[in-house]
Amino acid sequence: MLRVILELFRIITIIFVIGMIMGFIIHSIYAIFGITVENTAGGWIVAMAILPLLYLLYKNRRQVKLSNRTTTILLCFSVLMLTFAPLFR
Repeated sequence: MLRVILELFRIITIIFVIGMIMGFIIHSIYAIFGITVENTAGGWIVAMAILPLLYLLYKNRRQVKLSNRTTTILLCFSVLMLTFAPLFR
């Protein structure tokens, strides 16, 4: 039981800490190009694009890795969402 609780704590920590770092990096890249997505629908799309990336990092670091096809699909989906996020203002 304790192992399950610690694993859940680890997952939540990964989502919040690494997700915040990834969000900061993405928003910094947008700022370099003069794009602002805070307080818009694009900000939500960026957040939703980070979740598959975190899932990829988590699953592929474990012993049960995702297939190459699944990894490619999720990665492409996230990149497309990050590309189109500035269009939703």
